[in-house]
Amino acid sequence: EPLPESLEVDTKPQDMSAANGGLVIFTANSNPSSRELGRRIAERLGVELGKVQVYQEANRETRVQIEESVRSKDVFIIQTVSKDVNTTIMELLIMVYACRTSCARNIIGVIPYFPYSKQCKMRKRGSIVSKLLASMMCKAGLTHLITMDLHQKEIQGFFNIPVDNLRASPFLLQYIQEEIPDYRNAVIVAKSPASAKRAQSFAERLRLGIAVIHGEAQDAESDLVDGRHSPPTVKNSGAIHPSLEIPLLIPKEKPPITVVGDVGGRIAIIVDDIIDDVDSFLAAAETLKERGAYKIFVMATHGILSSDAPQLIEESAIDEVVVTNTIPHEIQKLQCPKIKTVDISMILSEAIRRIHNGESMSYLFRNIGMDD
Repeated sequence: EPLPESLEVDTKPQDMSAANGGLVIFTANSNPSSRELGRRIAERLGVELGKVQVYQEANRETRVQIEESVRSKDVFIIQTVSKDVNTTIMELLIMVYACRTSCARNIIGVIPYFPYSKQCKMRKRGSIVSKLLASMMCKAGLTHLITMDLHQKEIQGFFNIPVDNLRASPFLLQYIQEEIPDYRNAVIVAKSPASAKRAQSFAERLRLGIAVIHGEAQDAESDLVDGRHSPPTVKNSGAIHPSLEIPLLIPKEKPPITVVGDVGGRIAIIVDDIIDDVDSFLAAAETLKERGAYKIFVMATHGILSSDAPQLIEESAIDEVVVTNTIPHEIQKLQCPKIKTVDISMILSEAIRRIHNGESMSYLFRNIGMDD
């Protein structure tokens, strides 16, 4: 016989996370200037930042104290890279592990700029540090990663957890259309053939022409330094069979600097993913000025702007450098008024909302092709 109504048991599984709010956002930075992005994201989502203490002890060890319950909750840890990148990484790893040992349901890292992303290829007798960092994050307990404009998209393959590599280009394209009045007279410039695909993506979306600077001095990412080409030391030359002649690779010869494409009487917009050491950008700007460009903009997702970069930009032919706030650069902006910031907290907060609610992320990747 059926049970009386008063004794019927609700067999539906209860969503405990929903009952408790279920969403906690932490910032793992001990540096106050690096917490600004976390505050913006929390404000957009209508939640308060979680209570946590992250600080350096007298002996420079990092200590993390989580001051609220994270049991069975979705924890999002926002970590922006400060000047002390290694401390930043340790803060993140310790906080992820603390959440894991506190029984968090999911631990999602929101790392807009993935550190060590330039060290993603084997160079001579070095190591692929991006792979090491990915393994450390997974081992600490990260269950999902949200990042933005990885230096090489293949870095996603170093993780054995889901990775969402968001794009900042829609915000930079919007800035070009709204803040550069005569952008129709612009040309998108790749400062080296390596960044030509990114420039092509911008040019096709803005219906503009493209120019590529070729023949600049080689940077640290050229094929020559992708080592493993040094032969083993041979004590006895007779060990190699005299008839075995291994053909040697012809060394590269740097051609003189040439600009493929017309920039005369145009606005030149140089696009790249990272602007850190600005020497190559300054050299590109000088070349474009010589070729007749009357205004020069630089667009990049991550503005690291190390050491004396702001001062060099201020004294250069570059009119404006536009970067996003994936990395805090308020001090650099005080040193150089040419540096402008585009806020990308909107797309990060939407990604957090969708992941927490179990919604599809494909909306954030619409119109993005394989080469973007």
